[in-house]
Amino acid sequence: MTECACTPGQTVGPFLDLGLPYPGGDALVGERHPHAVRLRGAVYDGAGEGVPDALVELWQPDGAGRIPRQAGSLRRRHDDDAPFTGWGRCATDAAGRYAFTTLAPGTTEPGRPPFFALTVFARGLLDRLFTRAYLPDGNVGADPLLAALAAERRATLLCVRESDCADYRFDIHLQGPRETVFLAYRDGGR
Repeated sequence: MTECACTPGQTVGPFLDLGLPYPGGDALVGERHPHAVRLRGAVYDGAGEGVPDALVELWQPDGAGRIPRQAGSLRRRHDDDAPFTGWGRCATDAAGRYAFTTLAPGTTEPGRPPFFALTVFARGLLDRLFTRAYLPDGNVGADPLLAALAAERRATLLCVRESDCADYRFDIHLQGPRETVFLAYRDGGR
């Protein structure tokens, strides 16, 4: 069997809004869900300006740390009884802000801090960026990724609890002095 070359990365261009966002993509649970939390923030460029045409995807386990296997993310029901799929997508607004209504993730490995896995698409990026948003109350020393980072870099991966205990803020800086730590995923078979 002949192995084909990988297609090179392409910048996402100005067309994100034509087919990627969808109604309800930012609501993994309904606003009235008894365990609903908000994860909100902004995507900033290197000059500290909000990126008005970025797209943020969220991947996460449920509150008990289970990875959902529920289909239906792209055709999500808009009621409080809709199944939790663990995945959502939100386009940024004119100021670069995004927000998700979801559940606080549980830990997938005992002793490790829970986190949201985020993917960022934006103009000028040849490949999407991967990062994590750890809840602020987790045991950060128990996570190998966080433990390997200097304190100032580690801080770029920690959510900030907002005034309401059900709200978290996580800003994403694409570059510059406050650049968020981004992760590289490698396919073990290549």
